[in-house]
Amino acid sequence: MIEIKREKIFMELGDLLLDSGRTLRQARICYQIAGTPNAAHSNLVLVPSYYGGTHWGSLPLVGAGSPLADGQHCVVFTNLFGAGWSSSPSNAGEDQRGADFPRISLMDNVRAQKQLLDRLFGPDWTLRLVTGWSMGGMQTLYWAMAYPERVRAILPFCCTARCWPHNRVFLEGVKAALCADSDWQDGRYAAPPERGLRAFGRAYAGWAYSQAFYRRELWRELGFGSLEALLDFWEQDHLQQDANDLLCVLETWQSADPARLLGVGSLEQALGRIQAQAIVMPGRTDLYFTVEDARHETSLIPRAELRVLESDWGHCAGGPGRSPEAMAQVFAAMGELLA
Repeated sequence: MIEIKREKIFMELGDLLLDSGRTLRQARICYQIAGTPNAAHSNLVLVPSYYGGTHWGSLPLVGAGSPLADGQHCVVFTNLFGAGWSSSPSNAGEDQRGADFPRISLMDNVRAQKQLLDRLFGPDWTLRLVTGWSMGGMQTLYWAMAYPERVRAILPFCCTARCWPHNRVFLEGVKAALCADSDWQDGRYAAPPERGLRAFGRAYAGWAYSQAFYRRELWRELGFGSLEALLDFWEQDHLQQDANDLLCVLETWQSADPARLLGVGSLEQALGRIQAQAIVMPGRTDLYFTVEDARHETSLIPRAELRVLESDWGHCAGGPGRSPEAMAQVFAAMGELLA
C-alpha cells in the first residue's frame, strides 16, 4: 500500500517568462511525491491541484478504494501558482507581492510542472496518467494538449478545457462580492477584506452544490447540523485565504482558452492534439462545468469517452474524498485507464 502523509516540498525554478509577457521572479513550485518511480520512469501519475485548495486536498485520490493505493505508481502532486504555496501574491518578493503579482495562465502552470518533472526524473519519463478535479482537471487537459507524446491517459473530472461564458459570469459574481468590500483597496489592503471574503464564500456555496443537494439536505452527510452551519463553514474557509491569491487563481481559470494558450487556430485544433486515452467525467448536476460543454469538448478529442458522474452533489461531487459514491465512479474510471 502507498504511504499517505502530508508533506510540502519546494523546488526553485528561477525566473519564468509568462504568457502575459511578464517574468515571475524566483518562482518556486510546491509539490509532494507518493510512491517510487520505476527504472523507466513510466509509472508516473500527475495530480495538479484545484481552485481554493492545496495538494493535500487531493491525497484521497491515492487513499482507500483507489487503484493508486497499491503503491505500483509514483504519484506527483503539484500546487497552482497563486494558490498560496507555490509562488503567489501572498508570498512573492516585495516587487511582485499582492496586487503587483503577474497574471498566470494554465499553460504557465503546466510548463512549470514539466520543468519540475524534468528535474526530478531526467529527460526520459512518461505520465501513465494525469488526473484532477476542477482546475486540476483543466490542467490535466492542457497537459495532454501541450505534451501529447508524454501523456498516456487522462481522467479530468468536473471541468472543461475552456472557461465557457456562463462559467465566466459565475466567477465574475463571486469576484464582485469580494471586491465590493471597501477594505479591498484594489488589492492593496492593509488588513484582509473580511466582509468581502465572507461574501465570496457564501455566494460560492450556492454554485458549488446542486439544487438537489440543498433540497435533500445532503449537507448533513458532511456533518453539518443546519444549512447555516454549512454557510458559516464556507465563510470561515475563505477567511483563511488571501484575497489576492483567490483572485489570482480565479483569473487563471477565467483565462482558460486552449486555442489562444496553445497558439493554434481553434478549439478543435487544440483538443485534437490530444493522443492520450481519455475518460472525461463531468458532473451531472455541476452548475458551471456543465455536461453540455464537456460533451462538446469531448467530441473533439480523439480516443475520448464522455462518462457522466452521477451525483446530486453538484460540482463538489468530484471533490476528492467528499462523496464515497462519486469517488467510486472516479476510481472505476481510473482503474480502467491504468489497466
